Amino acid sequence: MRPLSPPEWTISPGLTDYDAALADMEVRAAAIHAGEAGERIWLIEHPPLYTAGTSADPAELLNPQFPVYDAGRGGRYTYHGPGQRVGYVQLDLTKRGRDVRTYVSALEGWVIDALALLGVEARRAEGRIGIWTDDANGREAKIGAIGVRVKRWVTMHGFSLNVAPDLAHFGGIVPCGIAEFPVTSLAALGRTASFADVDAALVQTLPAFLDKLSPKD
Repeated sequence: MRPLSPPEWTISPGLTDYDAALADMEVRAAAIHAGEAGERIWLIEHPPLYTAGTSADPAELLNPQFPVYDAGRGGRYTYHGPGQRVGYVQLDLTKRGRDVRTYVSALEGWVIDALALLGVEARRAEGRIGIWTDDANGREAKIGAIGVRVKRWVTMHGFSLNVAPDLAHFGGIVPCGIAEFPVTSLAALGRTASFADVDAALVQTLPAFLDKLSPKD
């Protein structure tokens, strides 16, 4: 089988409007499906906002201090804001294996591998999607979220990784519907990583992520 070309790697400076990002993802997904555009990994940063996934429970929106958007992805409420690296991953699973569960697991593994390069030992948690580690007090805490939509086998949305956001902003929601665990960040763990450092770690671990998606036949 002919090897696939690597996805386009795009980094948007500054803060990207959420509605504009959603519209851009929809257009790109349609173009990828039609064979008119290549795959893309788009790294951005949003202004403070909350997003509601398809399973969002209104009772978990505790204080809508920021705009709330219907994201169209799976999952519940999440926060995006300055200091958080958001990765929108648009791959064609028709070419990379039509297995959404494998894709989500590989996406988690990618962020975990990148965090390892940044000196953070992260992991999956049974029954809880996302990226987990131990915070400064030894408590299990969420450092990254996963939210995925697949439309005509093209992936949309992706992951968010807390680099140095204002963690108090998560207090307006029950993050991902999980109230019993706190959230943390690289900064809260004493890791002074910049976005450039995070992006470089993601680049370095990208090939292993894509390898996990190779069709098995």
